[in-house]
Amino acid sequence: MDTAPSALPGATTSPDTRHRRKVATAAALASAVEWYDYFVFGIAAALVLGDLYFPAGSPSAGVLASFATFAVGFLARPLGGVIAGHLGDKRGRKPMLVLALTLMGVATTGIGLLPTYATIGIAAPILLVVLRVMQGIAVGAQWGGAMLLATEYAPEGKRGVYGSVVQLGVPIGVVTANSVFLLAGALTSESAFAAWGWRVPFLVGLLVLVLAWYIHTRVEETPEFRQAEQALAEKEKGEKNSPLRTILRGHLGTVLLAGGSFAVNTATFYILITGVLDYTTRELDMERSAVLTVSLCVSLTQLVLIPASAALSDRVGRIRIYGFGAAGIALWAVPMFLLIDTGSLLWLAVGTFVASCFLSIMYGPQAALFAELFTPEMRYTGASLGYQIAAVFGGGLAPFVMVLLLEATDTSMSVSAYIIGLAVIALVSIKVLADRARSASAKSEGSEG
Repeated sequence: MDTAPSALPGATTSPDTRHRRKVATAAALASAVEWYDYFVFGIAAALVLGDLYFPAGSPSAGVLASFATFAVGFLARPLGGVIAGHLGDKRGRKPMLVLALTLMGVATTGIGLLPTYATIGIAAPILLVVLRVMQGIAVGAQWGGAMLLATEYAPEGKRGVYGSVVQLGVPIGVVTANSVFLLAGALTSESAFAAWGWRVPFLVGLLVLVLAWYIHTRVEETPEFRQAEQALAEKEKGEKNSPLRTILRGHLGTVLLAGGSFAVNTATFYILITGVLDYTTRELDMERSAVLTVSLCVSLTQLVLIPASAALSDRVGRIRIYGFGAAGIALWAVPMFLLIDTGSLLWLAVGTFVASCFLSIMYGPQAALFAELFTPEMRYTGASLGYQIAAVFGGGLAPFVMVLLLEATDTSMSVSAYIIGLAVIALVSIKVLADRARSASAKSEGSEG
């Protein structure tokens, strides 16, 4: 993995370029709409959900309860990854992606229609948690399906680039979610926004059901899965086969290393788009629309940086690019919050932009890297588990941990220390993965000799 990687194990003859591009576009759209639906909850959690669904004695308590509900969605993501991974490795990538999109559409629309605590009492936060769990299961199932549709259709030497189109779903989802919230805020008064304006971004999520139908009717299963399916069918004649059992028995270490390598990325990302939004508006008294605008503009830069870093990884290797991004996050953690603490929009933009650059450098090659860690018959399960473990221990808890750290220490440097700690774990995990790759390559060359 220190040099440009070869084709994924089990590669077959690729379909024509037009079909590849159609599948890649569908995978990118699936990722974008899923992440849009997922991110609108994070923005709403920082802005309104605490007051509407968790009335409490202090604003901090309401925000903590709201962010705890936000984190519940992450705790559900491994469940979605396990279920979809198991079935996706045995029954196909496409059916699981369609199911994930449908579940997300139903859950997001349900949140947009959900009555508040003032209307139905304790049932409101309970139902909100249930719907958030559904969102978590859906996005946990989605990433592996979309990522494998793209990478398993990719031509030789372009796995990173094709995988990055799925990764682009994250900044596209952030930009779209921020844009819709900005529009809703601009077209409504403060009272109207709190009463019903915040619901509009959730109801837009209905469009995900249209995309689910399109993928179900117009996109074919990946060639690599079809080949793996034949091998699995032969194997199942003599014994029961379980991708999850295979992963847990023989590849759990790889899954944990993958998760450890990526937790700092997800944590820093959610701190930037959710934790900083709460911190700047509630603690630094910055204007909500201005902070959202900065977040939107910074996310736009990722649309260029993610595919660029992925393309570079196709030439010089995934690990080198991935590790450089993790080191950059560690080095920038302290300067970033020193700039944010000035309360200046300009320095907020600079601080979050540089952090976003390092996140993009990691995120670009990540899909191809995780796919290349596993063979086709267990790839959905293995890659999904690694990603979702990082999401739980990184992204899901990050905004909640950030509020706790700020309340306990009264300094943003504690949040910087949290990011640096995760970055150290990432760099150690990346080093072990690189050593394993070199060892496997040496053994392969020795056996051939």
